[in-house]
Amino acid sequence: MPDAESLRQVAQSRASLSTWVGIVLLFALFGIIVLAVIGPAPRGSTYEETRAKKRMENLKTVRDEAAKALTTYGWIDKNKGIARIPIDRAMELAVAELAQQKPAPAGPIATPEPQPPAAPASPAPASPAPGASPKTSPAQPAASPPAQAPVSPSQPPPGTAASPVPGKTP
Repeated sequence: MPDAESLRQVAQSRASLSTWVGIVLLFALFGIIVLAVIGPAPRGSTYEETRAKKRMENLKTVRDEAAKALTTYGWIDKNKGIARIPIDRAMELAVAELAQQKPAPAGPIATPEPQPPAAPASPAPASPAPGASPKTSPAQPAASPPAQAPVSPSQPPPGTAASPVPGKTP
C-alpha cells in the first residue's frame, strides 16, 4: 500500500492543477463576456461627428441670442421700468449727453512753499532747584519762534482754495 505521505503529495498536486485550470477558465469566460458586450458596438467616428454638430448648433443658438439682445429693444424688468436698447443707440445717447456738458478748466496747481530748515534742537535745561527763582541762562535763548505745522498732502496749503471749481471734484 502506498504510504500516507505520497497520497498527500498526489492530492496536493491535483488540487493545485485544478485550481490553475479553474482560474484560466474564469479568465476565458470573462474575456468572452467582454467581447460579447463590446463586439456589436459601432467603431466609427460618427459619435464624435454628432457631438461636434450639436456643439456647433448650440454655439450658433447662443450667438444668435446674444446678437438679438445687443441689437434690439426689449424689456428687462417691466415693473421697474428697465428696458434694453441697442448698443448703437446707447452710444449715440452717451455721445449726445457728453457733448452737452462743458468741461471746466483745471485750476492752477498750488505748489507748497519751501519750509525753512528746522533749527537744531538744544538740550533741555535742567529744572531749577526748589525755592530758586527761574532765570534764563545766557546760553539759552529767551523765546523761540513757534514751529510751523507741516502741511499734509491731503490738505491744501494755507491761502489756497480747497477745490478749483466749487461743487466739482478732480
